[in-house]
Amino acid sequence: MFHKEGKQSILIAFILTVVLMSAIWLVLIPEWLQISLSIISIGLLFIILQFFRNPKRITNQSDSSIVSPVDGKVVVIEKVTDTEYFNGERLMISVFMSPINVHVTRYPISGKITYSKYHPGKYLVAWHPKSSEENERTTVVINHKNEKQVMYRQIAGALARRIMNYAKESEVIMQGNDSGFIKFGSRVDVYLPVDTNVCVTLNEKVKGGETVLATF
Repeated sequence: MFHKEGKQSILIAFILTVVLMSAIWLVLIPEWLQISLSIISIGLLFIILQFFRNPKRITNQSDSSIVSPVDGKVVVIEKVTDTEYFNGERLMISVFMSPINVHVTRYPISGKITYSKYHPGKYLVAWHPKSSEENERTTVVINHKNEKQVMYRQIAGALARRIMNYAKESEVIMQGNDSGFIKFGSRVDVYLPVDTNVCVTLNEKVKGGETVLATF
């Protein structure tokens, strides 16, 4: 139900909630204030639990489809020039994640990891045009058995200060499996061959591991 990246945070939040609740009801303050502070404490714990939730997703694995790596909203669909790996034109689909979205990252296709790199950087807001190149980020390239390659990039934002990436070069992975986690929102860019058929539209809400972004 909860992602492994949240174990420590959930434990700390639970302990703090118990301590705060005990203090609130031991201190001599008006009852209405005790109730209000208790509700706030429980509410904060609920937010932490919601943030680290990891709902079960059923991926209809397909060799011809690319699924969304994350939950969120499609904010960019355009051709761009990649200078990190392909050194050429690619079709980019960007999914923006708000703090209330599920923050698990999933593999968009099955295949073999041929590139996985972490880049330290800035913490510009995720929708900033230069965030893809200047923010803290990880870049992963998957080589599909049809000899086409898909690259996705986890990008930190103004709030996201920790990116977890599980992809290891030469590892064979399955579409829809966990590939990482981004704490407190941000975005993921998916880079596809320019002749890929796009299946989503701008501002469309997508689910990681389930929504098909495009097909080969």
